[in-house]
Amino acid sequence: MNEKQLQELIQTISLKYFKRPFRHQVRINKRMRTTGGRYHLDDHHIEINAHFLKPELHQELIGIIKHELCHYHLHLLRRGYKHQNRDFKILLQKVGGSRYAPDIGLHKTLKRKYFYQCQSCKFIYPRVRRLNVRRVRCGKCDGKLKLLKKLN
Repeated sequence: MNEKQLQELIQTISLKYFKRPFRHQVRINKRMRTTGGRYHLDDHHIEINAHFLKPELHQELIGIIKHELCHYHLHLLRRGYKHQNRDFKILLQKVGGSRYAPDIGLHKTLKRKYFYQCQSCKFIYPRVRRLNVRRVRCGKCDGKLKLLKKLN
């Protein structure tokens, strides 16, 4: 799906579910990882995560578009457009938009390379980065930490 097709889809959804036209631009963002879309308050354009444009994720894309259109229309109507606002929650439920972007496996998994153990309570701390054991102590009992193992 390209930007022109996405623009037409958003305009159709806007008229069908919100009874209002979408008069601004939609952009595809290939760098998004944690969100499905984003509404920009300054120029009212909507960005959509490029990973959700696959045909098998069409239903998730529709939910994301409805979510962003809730922000869009409520902001232009000068009503509560933020996630915590009552207006937003009511409208999102009314149109059937998704509250959260579904996890499709784009999150990075952190590789824990360092494992430290408290010498008093034996609690193990997995860490991505190296710790200075002379400066850092156990958060539970204030005991000294010792490097157990380092993975390569």
